[in-house]
Amino acid sequence: MLYEICKYCHLKSAAAETLDSDELKKLERSCFQTQFAKGDLIFKQDALSANVIFIREGLVKIHIKGPEREQIIKINKGPTFLGIPTTFGDIINHYSATAITTVDVCFISNETFQQFIYSNGKFAYEILHDLCKCQLHTYNYCINHLQKQGPGRLADALLYLANEIFNDNNFLLPMTRHELGDLACCSRESVSRLLNEFKKDNIIQLEGKKITILNKELLSQISKRG
Repeated sequence: MLYEICKYCHLKSAAAETLDSDELKKLERSCFQTQFAKGDLIFKQDALSANVIFIREGLVKIHIKGPEREQIIKINKGPTFLGIPTTFGDIINHYSATAITTVDVCFISNETFQQFIYSNGKFAYEILHDLCKCQLHTYNYCINHLQKQGPGRLADALLYLANEIFNDNNFLLPMTRHELGDLACCSRESVSRLLNEFKKDNIIQLEGKKITILNKELLSQISKRG
């Protein structure tokens, strides 16, 4: 793929928009741009990390291997950063990231990223803003999955895809039903059964991987009731 110079990149993050010309040149010198195909592992849990990852375009699943099974924590949509907690909290990745569509990625050296944090307050503010949003998502994820039943958890997952990922009530499911089950903390069998129940109740329309939310208000009520 063609390397896109940072200064003229049309997919810069809000943080990168705060960098001046000299800082952007420094970013270019410490940045490697590449592309991953669907199913490719971008980085692995428990491996050493030397980079912050910026997802320019595409969808990535964030997943953690637990004592019993692997769990999908979140679907990330570019443009967004990955790996920031590792940059400051540890040198080991505490989760894995896998492409679920074709993904354009920039690897940025931890050292350069940290220098921008120390020297550019506006850059640091934008990164802090992203981290706060991520933490709030984690809080909601934990309480929802601890206290809700299967229908509520699946409703959460469908609303998350519609509202946060596609910004559309009509979308193609970017994952298998097994992966959707991981995201919703349900078995594949439960996901298939619940999808068919939602379809029967005219909450969604289901054609293969194409999902259309027909009654978003009712789906939201199911989500709230849990």
